[in-house]
Amino acid sequence: MKQLTINIRENKFSTFLEFIKTLDYVEIPEVDKNALKELQDSLNQVKLMQEGKIEKQSAEDFLNEL
Repeated sequence: MKQLTINIRENKFSTFLEFIKTLDYVEIPEVDKNALKELQDSLNQVKLMQEGKIEKQSAEDFLNEL
């Protein structure tokens, strides 16, 4: 089986995913939905930090949380 990586606009992703699920020759592996949600939440936090909407955490504070 071959593997292909493509980039889909976020607003079209669910439509595209539903379409390719109808194809009998395409295999879509299950993903850990919890891990995927945590990653998306982290990316959203980075975006908010870059936009200055939330305060950045210092490296020292981050290490103290560990």
